Amino acid sequence: MGVTCVCQVPVAEGKSVQQTVDILHKKLEQLGAVKHGSFCVDCETYHATGNVSGQPSKLLYVMHNSETPLSCLALFEGGPCLIADANFDVLMVKLKSHFQNAKSHKVECRGSRYRYCDFLIKVGTVTMSSSARGISVEVEYCPCVVPGDCWNLMKEFMQSFLGPSVPELPSVFAAKPEGLFAAADCVDTMTQYLELFNKLRKQQIAGSNVR
Repeated sequence: MGVTCVCQVPVAEGKSVQQTVDILHKKLEQLGAVKHGSFCVDCETYHATGNVSGQPSKLLYVMHNSETPLSCLALFEGGPCLIADANFDVLMVKLKSHFQNAKSHKVECRGSRYRYCDFLIKVGTVTMSSSARGISVEVEYCPCVVPGDCWNLMKEFMQSFLGPSVPELPSVFAAKPEGLFAAADCVDTMTQYLELFNKLRKQQIAGSNVR
């Protein structure tokens, strides 16, 4: 696994989510990228029960990625993360007296994978409650695991099909003690997806409040 960047792409003016996704596909294909299967990332939210009175309930996020089908990731809100095998989902069912599954909070991102030279690109539609909420783009530079050594190259490549929507350096890299020269791993990728999912969830809540 190389260095990855996950970002949200705004829906094009006057277009639907699917039409914007189709435009991104076309831009990638014009560059010479080749479609290489599909992908899925999902996230289930659990509320910790039996917490101390007056304390807010801590959240646990359990995430899956089709790139790593034999494992899943459990991230505590503001805390540690755990890489476990796929049977962790069974364990969570047995721990239902301690963790309550917030089914309405499930988020899923599905889409197409593209290969272009040393880059792997994934364009996905993020859905909540079966409704499309946004567009994600993940770009992985496969030969390198050190963000500081390849970020400028990644940014230049992303500009070729994202234009002004190119993201800044993911905060997950800068937050590490070694900074940009710490090796990237799958936790960094899933942390970026979680940040994106929570951002879209907040936008959904804000939108419903406006109505």
